[in-house]
Amino acid sequence: MKNLKNNNLTSFTDHLDTQYGKRGTPEREEFEEGFESFKIGVMLQELRKEQGMTQEQLAAKCGTTKTYISRIENDASDIRLTTLMRIVRQGFGKHLKMSVEI
Repeated sequence: MKNLKNNNLTSFTDHLDTQYGKRGTPEREEFEEGFESFKIGVMLQELRKEQGMTQEQLAAKCGTTKTYISRIENDASDIRLTTLMRIVRQGFGKHLKMSVEI
């Protein structure tokens, strides 16, 4: 496998290091937190679409509003862990699994 740096390409990690600093710096941690929030919204949207539900149908199943589901999916709203767990459990019939990266 060729070394990407020899082709004037930069790895994504190197790009993030350049743009936001190394992991552990305030700027990089802020970026990483925002990215995780974005991924949650995308994950919920993909699950909803896989199950053939509208935002309104998902909201009704888990006791919230279409607007709130939309805001989560579009990364426009912080979501409480208990709310995320309820959406995953009641809305999709699944269980939320989390991990801590060290």
